[in-house]
Amino acid sequence: MKTKSPKAGNGFSYTRAHFEGLVDQALEHARRLGASDAGAEASEGCGLSVSVRKGELENVERNRDKSLGVTVYLGQRRGNASTSDFSEAAIRQTVQAAYDIARFTAEDPVAGLPDAQDIAQAHEQPDLDLFHPWAIDSAQAARIALQCEAAAFATDRRITNSEGAAVSAQQSHFFSAHTHGFRGGYASSRHSLSVAPIAGRGDGMQRDAWYSSMRSAADLASPQAVGRYAAERALSRLKSRKIATTTCPVLFESPLAAGLLGAFVQATSGGALYRKSSFLLDSLGKPVFPAHIDITEDAHQRGGKGSSPFDEEGVRTRSRKVVDAGRVEGYFLSSYSARKLGMKTTGNAGGSHNLTLSSRHTRAGDDLDEMLRKLGTGLFVIELMGQGVNYVTGDYSRGASGFWVEKGRIAYPVQEITIAGNMRDMLAGIVAVGADAYNYGAKTVGSVLVNRMKVAGS
Repeated sequence: MKTKSPKAGNGFSYTRAHFEGLVDQALEHARRLGASDAGAEASEGCGLSVSVRKGELENVERNRDKSLGVTVYLGQRRGNASTSDFSEAAIRQTVQAAYDIARFTAEDPVAGLPDAQDIAQAHEQPDLDLFHPWAIDSAQAARIALQCEAAAFATDRRITNSEGAAVSAQQSHFFSAHTHGFRGGYASSRHSLSVAPIAGRGDGMQRDAWYSSMRSAADLASPQAVGRYAAERALSRLKSRKIATTTCPVLFESPLAAGLLGAFVQATSGGALYRKSSFLLDSLGKPVFPAHIDITEDAHQRGGKGSSPFDEEGVRTRSRKVVDAGRVEGYFLSSYSARKLGMKTTGNAGGSHNLTLSSRHTRAGDDLDEMLRKLGTGLFVIELMGQGVNYVTGDYSRGASGFWVEKGRIAYPVQEITIAGNMRDMLAGIVAVGADAYNYGAKTVGSVLVNRMKVAGS
């Protein structure tokens, strides 16, 4: 296996070899105490965040943290403890604390480490190109943030204020091991640039924001492009109005469409399923989306924001079709939730990996303009407010703003409305997915057109 191991001079205080030694100390002490199984993980993160507002430096923050977490099993009783002190005495105390917690914890018949056959061995842990440290100081970061905000102000004289611009450079690494044979770890990075301009004056002010987030700073959008686009979004919302209550098709802008995909993941995750707190109980093998919808998961995408050679338990990850022709082909399960459901882990302890929702009907020319034409007359949503999703029933109700569209063309901006429906109906009612694919964290999806929702206005 070839991996980029943390070395001195890259901003980290500890090497992978040092972390391996700490983890091995913890596991050895757990064995001496009489643990039937144990796991440990050492990690370190560091970064720089700089924000500006109205042409002035506002905040400079540096963060650095470290941790050693230990899990001890006594049969089917489990205890956890952690420390930020890497001394030998502190490691022994932390293992002892986890051991003592396990002693007084009730037995859980499905508690335990992953099965040995599911563990990602060394040759199954490829370098996924996740680590691109950004050698930037606070002055350079401030300069980039100021350029971004200045570009927003320069777009139009109606950009009158700003909530600020920010640059963040973050990196981390870890090493983990447990007594079922797993050993692994890697370094990763995530950098971002954002700005939130305000357009208009008085009661007619409107704000919007935009950002770029990448593992490599070289892949970030230019500060000028981010600032200009954020300003254009704020300007497009000037003179927003309410609309009368109606029922109509709704087009979700691609960043918001990722939230619909996230709701599906939440509803098909092991914890929600075994607790019976999901509107998609017993959906495996059944149609939840229209037949033209597929969802794929690619854990080994090079440089992907959701890429990992193994999950948080050390279980190997893989590529798979989660939804095929509208039918659910797989859930998102950890070893624990899989045992609760009488199933096998899917390598999703810690979450999903690089999901893409696509439609078999999407053509290369299905850009946003074409999606508006498919919408016809209805609502194009670009912002959602609140957390109004009931994952037990699927009921959905959220504040929204966007644009009213007539005959495939934007007529005027709208605000102070609520969109409502049921997630089952919304997922089943996806009419089209745009070619304007947008990556939001570990999810990629174009704009999504839902055939029918309630819109509450004046």
